[in-house]
Amino acid sequence: MSGALSGLLIADFSRVLAGPYATMLLADLGAEVVKVERPGTGDDTRAWGPPYAAGGEATYFLGVNRNKRSIALDLRADVEVARALAARADVVVENFRPGTMDRLGLGYEALRELNPGLIYCSITGFGSGAGAGLPGYDLIAQAVGGLMSVTGEPDGPGTKAGVALVDVITGLHAALGILAALHHRDRTGAGGRVPDGGGRVPDGGGRVPDGGERVSGEGQHVEVSLLSSLLSALTNHASAYAAAGVVPRAMGNRHPSIVPYEVFEAADRPLVIAAGNDRQFQALCTALDRPDLAADARYAANAGRVTARAGLVAELNAALRRRTADEWFEVLTAAGVPCGPINDLAAAFALAEDLGLEPAVKVGGVGQVANPIRLSATPPSYRHPPPDLGQDEAWVHEILGP
Repeated sequence: MSGALSGLLIADFSRVLAGPYATMLLADLGAEVVKVERPGTGDDTRAWGPPYAAGGEATYFLGVNRNKRSIALDLRADVEVARALAARADVVVENFRPGTMDRLGLGYEALRELNPGLIYCSITGFGSGAGAGLPGYDLIAQAVGGLMSVTGEPDGPGTKAGVALVDVITGLHAALGILAALHHRDRTGAGGRVPDGGGRVPDGGGRVPDGGERVSGEGQHVEVSLLSSLLSALTNHASAYAAAGVVPRAMGNRHPSIVPYEVFEAADRPLVIAAGNDRQFQALCTALDRPDLAADARYAANAGRVTARAGLVAELNAALRRRTADEWFEVLTAAGVPCGPINDLAAAFALAEDLGLEPAVKVGGVGQVANPIRLSATPPSYRHPPPDLGQDEAWVHEILGP
């Protein structure tokens, strides 16, 4: 079965997380991705362990590099091979420090001369202007971008998210930008069709199978940065500042604008309750056998509950301590109150399995987290396990030709 992006060739010069995550998602949807790595060591994350899989590979690398081919290139000595690959590709993705690819002769302006329809995606930490020299690490972005200031307890130090969330969000933005640019290229060109009205080009790289003219519209440079992506992803917090000049602060597990929407104390372990509207709050009070709370003028509307948070939370915790988290999960869910226990990852995967979400797949014997996108006609596919370093050199040279 062809994927939604079958026929696209992506030259992936990125490493670590944001870029590789973006290109893996596109590869799952059918694109052919060639991962360009340093000879000898490859992507940094090949050495980021433990933990390791059964075959000795770092699980960090395995998590974002399936469905890719690998070629090892010294971008100084082998620059002509890299340029030939970019000339053949529909998309180039890179996350070097700004200016590095230009110095190597692999920048956007140089490659667009070879390939006018090229979509060239640059991922940076802080943009290509005044922030070009700043190191683009997720932890740095979480710190200077405000995420740590709204995470953790009110009087504690800034706390990072438990995963490299900014890298992941930036990778998603990169993939979205690439898809938008490809759509624009289709609209401004021949739509991916042979000029005489023939069939859609099937072999990747935007070339007619018999070696005819490249068929494409206008390419462009896609740029995303960790800082800009984080500020966008801070959504309500960022809007509070942009629209009202409010600087949010850390509130632990509490929500600044909704109550009850936090962690509560059941008889045996914590339980999260997320009553997002007045109707759900009333249902919660009924299920707890505390209808008086819903009738209390201080708590009847959400704005009042936010103001009187401390007293209300104390009342709710006293009621919730009468049963276990699992018992409340059953009772409250049946009453239409959003809630759930705090799971570890093993329990989270088990829940997803129980719900029929099929969260894990085996790819060449390697356990992988499934692509979360569901497409009815062109679903994601799992064609190749994460590659060994340089394993596809012959394949790449074959598609580049003599």
